[in-house]
Amino acid sequence: MRFAKTLSPIAVGALLAIAPLAARADTVVKIGFAAPLTGPNASYGKDLENGVKMALDDAKAQGVKINGQPVSFELVAEDDQADPRVGVQVAQKLVDEGVSVVVGHFNSGTTIPASDLYEKAGLPDIDPAATNPTISGRGFKNIFMVISSDAQNAGTAGAYAVTTTKAKRIAVIDDRTAFGQGEADEFVKAVKAHGGDIIDREYTTNQASDFKTQLTNLKGKNPDLIFVGALNPQAAGIMKQMSQLGLKAQYVGGGGVKDVDFIKLAGDVSEGAMAWEYGRPLDSTPVGAKFAERFKQKYGADVLSYAPFGYDAAWTAIKAMQAANSTKPDDYRPKLQSISFDGITGHIEFNPNGSLKNGSSTVYQVKNGQWVTVKTVSGL
Repeated sequence: MRFAKTLSPIAVGALLAIAPLAARADTVVKIGFAAPLTGPNASYGKDLENGVKMALDDAKAQGVKINGQPVSFELVAEDDQADPRVGVQVAQKLVDEGVSVVVGHFNSGTTIPASDLYEKAGLPDIDPAATNPTISGRGFKNIFMVISSDAQNAGTAGAYAVTTTKAKRIAVIDDRTAFGQGEADEFVKAVKAHGGDIIDREYTTNQASDFKTQLTNLKGKNPDLIFVGALNPQAAGIMKQMSQLGLKAQYVGGGGVKDVDFIKLAGDVSEGAMAWEYGRPLDSTPVGAKFAERFKQKYGADVLSYAPFGYDAAWTAIKAMQAANSTKPDDYRPKLQSISFDGITGHIEFNPNGSLKNGSSTVYQVKNGQWVTVKTVSGL
């Protein structure tokens, strides 16, 4: 009280003038993000992070409000190094940081254990990239996938190999990660369901650079199509060494293969390679083409693979918070379960288990040194 009495009328007036400004300050909403930002998968992680950043920048430019109050979205990004152990540590950091939602992770092998922790903490995780069906198959109420699962993408690839490509002798090689082996399992399942024949299955690792032993084994079985469950640089390395060994089978990659890095790494031998990617082609809609253009202007690089999914994941959380007039998970989680909007990658709506409803997949092929769209399959 003694201090208040010593204030001059001018000082009191200044404090009163400042008070309304403080009251109008934006509410800070922390958006958690986790992906590999260092190591072999760093290019994918950075691509994903840039997509999330663009979404938050757009929300700021639009003056997004929640419960009538202006908000400022703050990205809290963590590097999980594509390591399951580090992924769990990063997940705990994000929980302790008090983020309102997590967008992540990239690898299925990190997403699965990290999402266990998010579920226990009651923190929604919007998955923009990891695709192993286990992610949405455990009955969790806090996991939501804005990307098709491997059951849809690799399953479609398996059906296509038998019914459209008409392959008779199909072989598989994967890197034994939760992602690579997971999509290979779904591919094999679909091939068999459609009456196809898997003549051999080989394994490598996501650290390997020499695949000649596995490919020599495959060559001896005379396959006419080989499905590869791996990311680059392994995916491109397998293509390159197939050529060196004179293995003429049709190369078919799964998710994460269709990007400029594959063509750069495999070189001229990439010609004719096919790959199945989640969602519809960016250039197939005006909104997708505009996103690609804006992304390149903003970051000086083309979209690699997953930036649009990162963008849609961030907006999924924002729209749910707006609908609930709250950033508290318990308040906005029901809005996630009933959300429905058209994103960059397609329509965003979830099945009861949190998987993407009616997701689509697109097969691409390298022609004249560039990936071109062959066909998009929806709703499987």
